[in-house]
Amino acid sequence: MQHIHFIGICGTAMGSVAAAMHAKGFTVTGSDENVYPPMSTFLEQQGIQIFPGYKAQNIPETAEVIVVGNAISRGNEEAEAALERKLLYVSLPEILKEHFLRGRRNLVVSGTHGKTTTSSILAWLLKSAGVDPSYMIGGIPRNLGQGATFTDSDFVVLEGDEYDTAFFDKRSKFLHYLPEVVVINNIEFDHADIYNSLDEIKLTFKRLLNIVPRNGMAFVNGDCVNTMDVASDGPAPITTVGLGAECDLQITDVDYGQENTSFVLDGEHYVLPMAGEFNVRNAAMAICAARFSGFSADQIRQGLVSFEGIARRQEVRGIAGGVRVIDDFAHHPTAIGLAVDSLRQQYPDSRLWVIFEPRSNTTRRNVFQGELANALSKADLVVVPAVPDPEKVAEQDRLDPHKLVGDIQASGTSCWHIETVDEIVTLVASESREGDTVAVLSNGGFGGIHQKLLDELG
Repeated sequence: MQHIHFIGICGTAMGSVAAAMHAKGFTVTGSDENVYPPMSTFLEQQGIQIFPGYKAQNIPETAEVIVVGNAISRGNEEAEAALERKLLYVSLPEILKEHFLRGRRNLVVSGTHGKTTTSSILAWLLKSAGVDPSYMIGGIPRNLGQGATFTDSDFVVLEGDEYDTAFFDKRSKFLHYLPEVVVINNIEFDHADIYNSLDEIKLTFKRLLNIVPRNGMAFVNGDCVNTMDVASDGPAPITTVGLGAECDLQITDVDYGQENTSFVLDGEHYVLPMAGEFNVRNAAMAICAARFSGFSADQIRQGLVSFEGIARRQEVRGIAGGVRVIDDFAHHPTAIGLAVDSLRQQYPDSRLWVIFEPRSNTTRRNVFQGELANALSKADLVVVPAVPDPEKVAEQDRLDPHKLVGDIQASGTSCWHIETVDEIVTLVASESREGDTVAVLSNGGFGGIHQKLLDELG
């Protein structure tokens, strides 16, 4: 195996693994329909040839292994060509397992919420303690500057996604990751495009715990009923972590400040430069994984207090006209509610706007119609745009934004349904006042709304 071709190479994880394989001496090529900086520039600097678009002829005759990205489905010309030519095709998690994870100390962070933050904190704790870990994270930690890198370290920090692996492998990605340590932050229903029920999601987490070795450890949220159900009656060594008195490791003496939060875990005092109960829980899980991996409380304290956060997680994009514009990734109702609570703690004297784009595969659907209304109603003013790509969901299953707005208004919160980004910007600029905070919640680019807001407000 000398020549590897990546279909969908410009994704963060795909591109990083492709570059790491190239550094190992393999010939690497790839293709993507979205070839643009910074990933395209990064790959070209590595000497990797990228083909724009998906065409059967993009697969070189010399390619011996085809890595098929998670976003690639049947009907993709290159995927079809790989099948017709009987080529060896594998998923990205399979490549990771065989070339980067086997024999390593793999720390896998999972759960419905908080995976990116917890894995980012954990990677930084190890890095600041003098280790240069490999990591693959679904966001960009500010301390690290990129979402994935692969080193010679024994330690690998992985954000463990319960989403499926590839069109030909419907198991969760995290089942390929050979974990020594597993963190389960929480478990709720999500990914309605591939899971039919909460029970199906719980089953895949049970399978994850089934592969934790006897010399490893699973740190699970002792305050989450679903997590505790998954952790019962399995072979994995379990340690429960949480605020409840029944947890094996209890978080106590929490003191919430606007910028820093302090707490005690297992008799040790820590300071986290982030707000919100959910971030305390995330940090506690990262601390537990780091302690199990052999790092001291002093090393962890030093790393934790210097953690700078993650891009698109309550990131202040700017202040214009006295109005603060914040970018946040929250899209599940629980995450939205927690984000609002955290922003209230940080900016207690500010009117809070929430502009929510229902863009994820789940929030496009009406499965969370009521829950979204309850979460968004915690803000002072709410704007809901049109559902992006509505044709991807059958009409009877689609989120009804008009009903969503009506339910939010019925709760006493001001709310508007406005179709386009430019119209939203105009409304916010006219209705906002000095001291307001505008939080944009989306898991996509949302038409560049953040800069448009700042420009108009200024």
